[in-house]
Amino acid sequence: MSSSKIIGTGTYIPSIRKQNKDFLNENFLNEDGSKFNSENDVIIEKFRAITGIEERRYAEPEQNSSDLAFLAGEKAIEDANINQEDLDYIIVAHNFGDIKSGTIQSDSVPSIAARVKYQLGIENPNCVAYDILFGCPGWIEATIQAQAFIKAGMAKKCLVIGVETLSRVVDKHDRDSMIFSDGAGACVLEETKETSVGILSHATQTFAKEEAYYLYYGNSFNVNEDKSTRYIKMLGRKIYEFALVHVPAAMKLALDKSGVEIDEVKKIFIHQANEKMDEAIIKRFFRLFKKKVPKDVMPLSIAKLGNSSVATVPTLLDLVLKGEIENQEVNKGDVVIFASVGAGMNINAIVYRF
Repeated sequence: MSSSKIIGTGTYIPSIRKQNKDFLNENFLNEDGSKFNSENDVIIEKFRAITGIEERRYAEPEQNSSDLAFLAGEKAIEDANINQEDLDYIIVAHNFGDIKSGTIQSDSVPSIAARVKYQLGIENPNCVAYDILFGCPGWIEATIQAQAFIKAGMAKKCLVIGVETLSRVVDKHDRDSMIFSDGAGACVLEETKETSVGILSHATQTFAKEEAYYLYYGNSFNVNEDKSTRYIKMLGRKIYEFALVHVPAAMKLALDKSGVEIDEVKKIFIHQANEKMDEAIIKRFFRLFKKKVPKDVMPLSIAKLGNSSVATVPTLLDLVLKGEIENQEVNKGDVVIFASVGAGMNINAIVYRF
């Protein structure tokens, strides 16, 4: 029985840095279009205290999601030290496709994965390129799909990328716009006969009864804006409460499937959505095993990079593996968990041994 392991990782972190102070002159409004009672400096400080975000990165105007995905994928291929012509699949997770700066139209034809393959210059027609839409958990789900192809004997090497340019779909009148950012992260998965390493287990769930529209596309909070233009919107409180209940349970389900004991888990790479929410999720997860949260178990990148949706987990992984995050490292034999929650509402988790 074959499994799959990560043999290379890569990221592309955009160069434009937008700090919290850069929002001081924004005209933030309530959903009904009314003004906040608080001044922007108070709003921004409360935002920082809750989310942990101090700054975020935006793509250059001439860059699109497919460009960021290509740059991250190229680095992952180089890190894996493989011939890109040997790739069997390129799977790209995103939510909005290419949105050119200054426009409102999303472009996903051809697929982002096909564009990445084109930019990589891959000639092999048997390298299949396709996209996946799965909200913020998209990169993890694409990794699960790549594992399925490998275990089924349909692939030996897969490039999996998570990318987003959320700065192109935020409503500047919505204070939640401060959360979102741009970026790309990638990994190369390869077949392995060592069943004790690589992906050990996974769990995926979709809650779409009451929860389907907790994240959605909606109009600007400024009633004078064009009603045909829509932006990313979220029911923050509902998402927070949902995540605290369901994400720890899904992580436990994945860990139980793996047969690995909770004490063996060295790191949890969780979607960088909200620092306080992530801390609460991890605390509840360990509480399910009647354990305290180990020191440094949860690497964080959200303070400087914000929430780049599907890109947060692969970007965080690459930064840790490359020694870019202080007091964080992964060693051979370490068990880690990848976990995410997002639009759908979707949740997933992977238990992985390096």
